Amino acid sequence: MFDLIPSGSVTSASGFLAGAVRAGIKTKNELDLAILCSEVPCKAAGVFTTSQIKSAPVVLSQRHIAKGRAQAIVANSGCANACTGGPGLTDALGMASLAAAKLGISPEEVLVASTGVIGVPLPMDKIRTGIPKIKPAGTGGHEFCRAIMTTDTKLKEMAVQVDSKTTRFILGGTAKGAGMVHPNLATMLCFIVTDAVVGVDFLRAALQEAVGCSFNMVSIDGDTSPSDCVFLLANGLARNQPIDFDNGGAFQDALNAICTHLAKSIARDGEGATRLIEITVERAEDRVWARQAARTVASSPLVKAAIHGNDPNWGRIVAALGRSGARVREDRLDVYLNGVCVMRQGSPTSFKKEDLTSALSKSDTVSIRLCLNLGDGQATAWGCDLSEEYVTINSAYTT
Repeated sequence: MFDLIPSGSVTSASGFLAGAVRAGIKTKNELDLAILCSEVPCKAAGVFTTSQIKSAPVVLSQRHIAKGRAQAIVANSGCANACTGGPGLTDALGMASLAAAKLGISPEEVLVASTGVIGVPLPMDKIRTGIPKIKPAGTGGHEFCRAIMTTDTKLKEMAVQVDSKTTRFILGGTAKGAGMVHPNLATMLCFIVTDAVVGVDFLRAALQEAVGCSFNMVSIDGDTSPSDCVFLLANGLARNQPIDFDNGGAFQDALNAICTHLAKSIARDGEGATRLIEITVERAEDRVWARQAARTVASSPLVKAAIHGNDPNWGRIVAALGRSGARVREDRLDVYLNGVCVMRQGSPTSFKKEDLTSALSKSDTVSIRLCLNLGDGQATAWGCDLSEEYVTINSAYTT
């Protein structure tokens, strides 16, 4: 079990510090350059975009985290440093080196993350001026979260404390993401830290498991970015009994909860979104197909548009399910929209369309439940509605 820490952040765990500055990378006068660091070296794990086109920070951070160690993260918003060729990799290494020099550590102990416009070189003059001005502190978690935002409208952060008879530690996390978000990661950055003592192999496995049931189950617009990354650092300052595969249940539950909360926060804050959509698939053949089915429905533009218009057009839901690749038998399928059964055993029910339309218009969260009645597989995915505002935001993103 774990307890939520009110106003928790990535600096809630012992020994973690953060800070941010306005370096001028964004066109607006906003925080856009930040450092998150630990007072001592950490065990580290990471999960990265599956896109074949990877940003320079992703390439560099994959190299640095391969040994399972890190002590700091330097991140910027406003420029993704993606599709920038060899100079982009040089700039990413430059960011790491500048942060390392400030903190008195090796550049190989620094992970780098960038988010923003693709195909634009990093303004390294602003990075060189900005990094020395950052003052990491135990109260800097909220500033760090704000500095990684692009089109986000809300801070996305959470911290929990696990306290049992044998162990006590804290996990804290923050994320950004509002557009170009799709399963297998998206234009999202996520940074999670803990003061727990954790074995590095378990840390890696735990992160993979948590990402699989959270961030990889979110879709806002069907586009995946070259910049996606999730980092998990553990500095061991809680001095708990070491956590590994044989006693990691409480750690995994807490990590899953943080990742799920942040994933839902990303979906709820989707560009132009007015409501969260939660898709639950039950009794699929297995979990793999349940996840595939839920993700497909979550990413359907037609389903998203219908939800935006309060249109109980459940045929779009069924159509998306049918193309998902998951095994479906129409004569066994039950479909529920906001708790109302609209299809049972493959046949439409006699629900009142006007009442359901009215209910949809009053919901800030719309639930879709699909009972395939073929096995024990279950999964949940999250998305958001598709509005005119989404088109407005993305039709003039660089102009």
